[in-house]
Amino acid sequence: MKILVLGSGAREHAIILALRSEQAAHDILAAPGNAGIGRDATLVDLDPNDPGAVTAFAKEHAVDLVVVGPEAPLVAGVADALRERGIPVFGPGAAAAQLEGSKAFAKRIMDEAGVPTGRAVRAATAAEVEAALDELGAPHVVKADGLAAGKGVIVTDDRDAALAHAAQYLPSGPVLIEEFLAGPEVSLFFLSDGDHVLPLSPAQDFKRLADGDAGPNTGGMGAYSPLPWLADGFGGEDAFVDLVTREIAEPVIRRLDAEGTPFIGLLYAGLILTETGVKVIEFNARFGDPETQVVLPRLADPLSELLLAAASGHLEDHDRPSFTDDAAVTVVIASEGYPVEPVTGRTLTGLEEAEQVDGVHLAHAATALHDGQFLATGGRVLNVVGVGSTLADARRQVYLGVEAIDLEGGQHRRDIAARAADF
Repeated sequence: MKILVLGSGAREHAIILALRSEQAAHDILAAPGNAGIGRDATLVDLDPNDPGAVTAFAKEHAVDLVVVGPEAPLVAGVADALRERGIPVFGPGAAAAQLEGSKAFAKRIMDEAGVPTGRAVRAATAAEVEAALDELGAPHVVKADGLAAGKGVIVTDDRDAALAHAAQYLPSGPVLIEEFLAGPEVSLFFLSDGDHVLPLSPAQDFKRLADGDAGPNTGGMGAYSPLPWLADGFGGEDAFVDLVTREIAEPVIRRLDAEGTPFIGLLYAGLILTETGVKVIEFNARFGDPETQVVLPRLADPLSELLLAAASGHLEDHDRPSFTDDAAVTVVIASEGYPVEPVTGRTLTGLEEAEQVDGVHLAHAATALHDGQFLATGGRVLNVVGVGSTLADARRQVYLGVEAIDLEGGQHRRDIAARAADF
């Protein structure tokens, strides 16, 4: 197939690497991509957020499937424009993408679908924020209602910090004050064709910047899959996935379909395992980053066939995707100053040495080539991914890969999957 992948980060690189690993020799295009993606796909000078430009390009170049990586093109209606022209696209239309684009919309859908989640209060003024904080109590959870690149959430015991975070986003619209939910978090992806859902394998990501879950929220500093500790209380990963599919994913997909906004693409369920059961923290409308980087290397079925089946409305023809027994761990290397003011333009070295470590590969997030050298162009620069027979093996290999790479002022966590590897 000729496949166009929209996006420029490590998630998109992971998708492309999974497509490249198939026996079929696909013609893979990426817009706009990055320097690392350019080694595995043909880069296209195309604005991924422009519905007209993407559709015209896909028509002109006879693209068989468009895969939308990030959230912004979805909310911009890129998938709608492609579907109107009869081009298969993996990604929901703008209306269904509000599941991620608006936290208030997501809460309404969950309420109407009977999906378990925490209480939430929508606040449009500083006074309403103060009242909601007092009503729900500490720890305080404040979320920007719209897209915020994974950094629109604060969880804090400091009321003044919660107020300041709300004040930052109120000029753009209301914020949500939510009930604090305690427990381990799990990310679970579902492929959907608007009527049917197929689950992938669970992962856990690490949102805080520093070891021990210290520091500010980020877009994600690492992840691992599978989750061996799910055996406690759920009877194993399969039983957990069945539960979430039945009680969360399917009701949400049915609710969206009933509203005339079928969800076609990747439903990301951010879950928390509380003392009273599994609850939803948030939904995203696309593959998660960095979880994709550890889920797809374990996928045993051809990704292209699954994505096309979802885009074409034929998921019922496919069995539940299968996964290898391998474990995968990814560690993000970020620029100095991330997530507030990342320092960019610095040289990356040691990439070839890292890729020579057994079981290690790289997913580029924000890199460019200049005079034959890789440069860091953003906050999260690289994902180092290690695959091994156990989590301990994968973790050992991934950190060997990380240590081979040098980026002046670079940051990374040293405790990704540490507790799970000892399980």
